[in-house]
Amino acid sequence: MSILSKTKQLTFLAITTVSLMNAFAQPASQPSAVWGNGQNKFSLATGSPGELGLLEVLATDFAKTHDATVTWYKAGSGQAMRLLEERKVDMVLAHAPPAERKALADGWAKGRNLIGSNEFWILGPANDPAKIASASDAVDAFKRIQDSGSKFVSRGDNSGTHQKENEIWKVAGITPDSSMLIITKDFMTASMKRANDEGAYFLTDSSTFIVERKNMPKLQKLFRGGPILANPYHTLYLTDPTSGAATAKKFGEYLASEKVQALLRDFGKQQHGEAMYNDAKATALVIKD
Repeated sequence: MSILSKTKQLTFLAITTVSLMNAFAQPASQPSAVWGNGQNKFSLATGSPGELGLLEVLATDFAKTHDATVTWYKAGSGQAMRLLEERKVDMVLAHAPPAERKALADGWAKGRNLIGSNEFWILGPANDPAKIASASDAVDAFKRIQDSGSKFVSRGDNSGTHQKENEIWKVAGITPDSSMLIITKDFMTASMKRANDEGAYFLTDSSTFIVERKNMPKLQKLFRGGPILANPYHTLYLTDPTSGAATAKKFGEYLASEKVQALLRDFGKQQHGEAMYNDAKATALVIKD
């Protein structure tokens, strides 16, 4: 079976199981999944790519072609990078550029390579009380949310999404009113569900909303666009190699291969009507990083 055929089956499986995965989110000390049973073993930490089925497709194919065992720990970028620094995983797929660059500058991490991206979208109720659909940019949208006194669901977990929330508030020069914040300390889909149920605004990665929008009838995509809402994913490894570092690096090279880059350009299109990710080349044109 081809990797693209496998994509169709595994994406469908991911769609039907993602709600359960979020409802019973595992602590990062426990693996969320293991693919393959080869002798070349490594572990990685990441969030949404695992939740949405992409990682399963890639890890399963890599395990077959590289005699590997791939262990995934479900974690937002902040937690994932802590796991890496503590030598509990061999690599991360992170989407927190400032923290990634700091890890490189501090000397404990290396191998930061762009793999691809999705976008951040601002969701909200259909009546859009803050009128963010007509905002000039994401910063203006956040200012309107604050000024209107509307509810805003925050991940509050130092994930890449939470770090992006904080970046936008900082650029806007605003400390959001605590009375408007709903802090979940939870993963993306569970947090999105909270926004749907409470009529709140929410910053999401586009891939999760593409998959979950049918389950979020009260939420609409109200604002997108601009470099600040780009959401690139990079590999990262330890400067002092872990036992699985050699295989992890091969997985990083595999992610950069044309085979995987072509898959990224089409992943989710057949099932959801639009692709869920951008490849590295298209991403580099936007982020200049």
